[in-house]
Amino acid sequence: MANPKRRQSKSRQRMRQGANRWKAPTLKSCPECGTSVPGHVACPSCGYYRGRQVISKVAGEG
Repeated sequence: MANPKRRQSKSRQRMRQGANRWKAPTLKSCPECGTSVPGHVACPSCGYYRGRQVISKVAGEG
């Protein structure tokens, strides 16, 4: 088994562990209706994605 030659400092250990911390998902605003939507996802309220409607929404729904 491979073993480390030198002890890893606390600074390097914390930098490595810091990459695994939880980050809040970034939300973008929909250009059609203005609601917050995660990236690469069709807007659940209006059904638009990248400037065209991909989900048909019925009036009076949601």
